[in-house]
Amino acid sequence: MDIDPQQLIEPAAAAPRRPDLLNSCVAITVSLLATFMGVCKVKDDNIVQAMQQAQADKLDHWNFYQARNIRQDLAEATVTQIRLAKSARPAAEATAYDEAIARYEARAAAESQKKIELKAQAAQDQQAYDRLNYRDDQFDLSDAALAIAISMLAVAALTRIWWMYWLSWVPIGFGVLMGLSGLLGWALHPDALTRLLS
Repeated sequence: MDIDPQQLIEPAAAAPRRPDLLNSCVAITVSLLATFMGVCKVKDDNIVQAMQQAQADKLDHWNFYQARNIRQDLAEATVTQIRLAKSARPAAEATAYDEAIARYEARAAAESQKKIELKAQAAQDQQAYDRLNYRDDQFDLSDAALAIAISMLAVAALTRIWWMYWLSWVPIGFGVLMGLSGLLGWALHPDALTRLLS
């Protein structure tokens, strides 16, 4: 039985090209999403580095605060000891004790003032961390939504189901919106969802 090569070509040409169109749409969508996710990843990594720096600064400031607290306590204890020692000495020696008391009281006051400044700096570091974490959450939600969308696109390509392709646009829309919010600093943050995932 002779087979005409033309007969083999004609059925293939007559077959619907719809699956090919679906695969092309999936491929283009995935490549655009991967590009967008790459841009978001660079920005998110920079934000994570800034968060780590803010956290380190906060810890440093609290450690310095504790050191200042110890210094203040030590200066105040020294004042108390000098006053007790002064009371047991003759009045002629009081001037030397008074100078030492004044010096340690000034040191305690200076440490107290520096503690207040360090506490304020630590609070600023925490605010910076919270502000950065807000944006990091946006990128995390974007990444998760776009990963779900890419999985749905893969299923659409394998099963050749168009409705699955269109359904993937729900997480795509949410993921792109959250990514743009992180990139552009929009105040869009689904708190209930981030609390659920935290």
